[in-house]
Amino acid sequence: MCILGMSTVDGTWGNDMSVRMGVLALLVGGPGYGYQLRGEFEHRTGGSWPLNIGQVYTTLDRLERDGLVARGDADDDGHVVYTATDAGRAEVARWFSEPVPTKRGRDELAIKFALAVTVPGVDVGHLVQVQRTAAVRNLQDLTRLKRTTDPAEDLAWSLVLESMLFQAEADVRWLDHVESSVARYRPDEHPAPGAGAPTTTQTARSAR
Repeated sequence: MCILGMSTVDGTWGNDMSVRMGVLALLVGGPGYGYQLRGEFEHRTGGSWPLNIGQVYTTLDRLERDGLVARGDADDDGHVVYTATDAGRAEVARWFSEPVPTKRGRDELAIKFALAVTVPGVDVGHLVQVQRTAAVRNLQDLTRLKRTTDPAEDLAWSLVLESMLFQAEADVRWLDHVESSVARYRPDEHPAPGAGAPTTTQTARSAR
């Protein structure tokens, strides 16, 4: 199952780095070949980060170029098996000891609204409502999925899922903030929604 959050961040370098280090970390755990590594990566992330096999082999080629993995002989089924080198194990140890860089800017959702409030003729109120519907639906889907997940059986996927849930909750709270900010600072251009309508945050809480 693949569940993706509503926000997207243009962080190609960061994504490539995570795949690179993820594959390398798997090899520290033991030798592996391309399809095996892809399956293990997707299993441990609950399918939230699907990889194509070409991306995996490109990553392995680069890791070999950098001296972090070594290419071995093919197994009985013809799969080329890779192992982590001492330098690769040291790189993974370093990765696990350092914080992940904080994401800054380039959030597609934030940029979309930043432009919407400055481009003439955009109905920001309608845009909030459209995004609100998608946000709440995403949160409800994740919440239902969480109810079927047992951390005792699959802690790795549970942690990924909870990270997505926290991000989904942050998205809906931010949309409430957008709506109130537009009503406060641009009341003539974008009237506030009708009184009595439940906020996204209230809806989100009911989903939990």
